[in-house]
Order: sequence, then C-alpha cells, then structure tokens
Amino acid sequence: MAKVLGVGGVFFKSSNPEALYEWYQEYLGIDNGDGPGVAFPHGDNAVIWSIFKQDSRYFAPSRKDFMFNLVVDDLVGVLSQIEEGGGTLIGDIECFENGRFGWFMDPDGNKVELWEPDYEC
Repeated sequence: MAKVLGVGGVFFKSSNPEALYEWYQEYLGIDNGDGPGVAFPHGDNAVIWSIFKQDSRYFAPSRKDFMFNLVVDDLVGVLSQIEEGGGTLIGDIECFENGRFGWFMDPDGNKVELWEPDYEC
C-alpha cells in the first residue's frame, strides 16, 4: 500500500501576506527572506510554510483558506487509493526538479497537495 511519509507543507491565505510575514518574523522569528515562504529543514527535505494572497486560485476548487501538502512514497499509488476511496482527483501529475506533485479534494472539500520528492522527472 502506498502511504504518506509526513507533512511537506502548510499553506494559508491572508488579505495582506507581506504584513503577516512581518508579524511572524517580529514575534516568532520566522524569516521568509526573499522567498514566497519558509523552508524548515526536515531530514532530506523541508516542510514549507507559506502565506498566499486572499485571491489566490492555487487552492481551487476548494473554498477553504488553507491547504496542506503531504509527502508520499508512491504518488500514483496514493492517487489511485484516493480515487478508489471516493476522493476527487484534481488536474494532472506535474513534475518539477524537486519531485512530482498531484492534488485531490477530500470528502470535506479540502484540497490536498501530494509530493513525491525522490521522483526524477
């Protein structure tokens, strides 16, 4: 059975991401530098924490203001299991230099991003 290995990221929306990043930096020491998010090292990978603009369509078709990323050992296998379980797959698998990604909607309408980091595209 294909499975989740951990959390790869937490993403949420804000009406003013820049100000919210500044607040987190001042009061929690989280520095996003010049990037659109923060990478917290975790083993061979990182957990990404990122604030999106309120009007971002990246979370669509979900109507929620958050999305999370799960690291998986077999993206195709996990997506097949999700579809078999009644989840709705979104879009096509996409490959990048850091692995491949897929998306689905869970039964509560949350969009979830899946990441297979050790896959060479």
